[in-house]
Amino acid sequence: MRYFSTRNRGEGVDFAAAALRGLAADGGLFIPEEIPRYPKAVLSSLGDMDFCDVALETIRPYVAGEIPGPALEDMVRSAYPFAAPLIAAGDRMALELFHGPTAAFKDFGARFMARAFSYLRRGEDKPLRILVATSGDTGGAVADGFFGVEGIFVTVLYPRGRVSPLQERQIAGLGGNISALAVEGSFDDCQRLVKAALGDAGLRRRMALSSANSINISRLIPQAVYYAAAAGRAFAGARDPDGEATPRSAAAFRDAGALRGGPADGAADGAAFGPVRGEPAVFCVPSGNFGNLTAGLYAMKMGAPIRQFIAATNINKTVPDYLAGGVYEARLSQATISNAMDVGAPSNFERMAAHFSLEEMRRIILGVYVSDEETRRAIARVHDRWGYFLDPHSAVGWEGADRLFREGRLPAGPLGILCTAHPAKFAETVEPLTGPVPLPPVLAKALERIPAAALIPPEVPAFTGWLENQSTAAP
Repeated sequence: MRYFSTRNRGEGVDFAAAALRGLAADGGLFIPEEIPRYPKAVLSSLGDMDFCDVALETIRPYVAGEIPGPALEDMVRSAYPFAAPLIAAGDRMALELFHGPTAAFKDFGARFMARAFSYLRRGEDKPLRILVATSGDTGGAVADGFFGVEGIFVTVLYPRGRVSPLQERQIAGLGGNISALAVEGSFDDCQRLVKAALGDAGLRRRMALSSANSINISRLIPQAVYYAAAAGRAFAGARDPDGEATPRSAAAFRDAGALRGGPADGAADGAAFGPVRGEPAVFCVPSGNFGNLTAGLYAMKMGAPIRQFIAATNINKTVPDYLAGGVYEARLSQATISNAMDVGAPSNFERMAAHFSLEEMRRIILGVYVSDEETRRAIARVHDRWGYFLDPHSAVGWEGADRLFREGRLPAGPLGILCTAHPAKFAETVEPLTGPVPLPPVLAKALERIPAAALIPPEVPAFTGWLENQSTAAP
């Protein structure tokens, strides 16, 4: 498989080069020369396959010839001792992506990426410095995924005061080969600093740099796995039992059907948005930098039974406005309670535009945006009615689907809401609306950490100067 820049299809590179460089030399994002199709035998078995087996079948064609089968299998099984259950939640399905070590969907990409980097750099003497901008969960997942990996040092940039206290402990509480920088600005500033450093030819001559944001293709591809696995389950008319971290109140356990798994026979209120055998699913994706949605588009093009996507944003509604009006206009981000989605210039839109025309996007993506007040109401309503806890980002997805339903624009059939982070990560927002949120053990452990981050202004010289100082110091 060859990979090309979104800005230049003239010169391709292999997977190793695309992953380790992070960003193309011209500033574009790497995309595969083609989106491979699942073999027919795989498509007919998706609903019954183990999650790791779906991961192997999804990732294999993208790394063929560079990561041999046994090594890839070791990576996948090491990366995913957890899965992504598709459970009953109220009148629809919740695709729970928070059963990993940092309780956020970013674990799926970051853990595979760390193992891929370690393999691809075997035998290298020069340290690799990974730069990652985060608006919340990416930083914690990358820090956890790469913590202790020999020969790799990670620098996480996050907007000071715009991540939750728990997120800050996950980002800046590990130490070791993980450094954290609190930037006096927005996520867009953090992302701009990372892109500037990666595009600085002089800096790259002096040190080996890469990125772990969803601009990196090696983090994006593994995210297609949970779409394919969930779509297969829904198409088979099945759902999964609750997982250990499923945030359901005690009262909700009276609905035995929500815990049983197997064929769906109607959710708590009898509405028809659960899985139906032979019907492709609609997935509602809380969206910020649009890496998650792009991964879903890859899964769809590979043949996973997906009917359509809903791109649900907060008031940073650059892409919904584009889908409605046909004009893409990046803008400054605005702070919201769904902070990981506070992105006014989503990087992965460039990938989306490279693969799809406006007309194609409009056919397969419905755009919608949700205010903070609507997000709060959704958190309270879903808990009061069904005993299920939503974090603010997942609530944007839930409310976005509800708005489309009220407007008569929600497609019929199975509906899955991507629940991207455990609500306990945002207890200061959720608990005033619902009462105490169950705390998974992985988050209880993270709360014990003491964050330590350097503070820098949102200026490129300040960041590159900090990197230069780090490179001259003993690792």
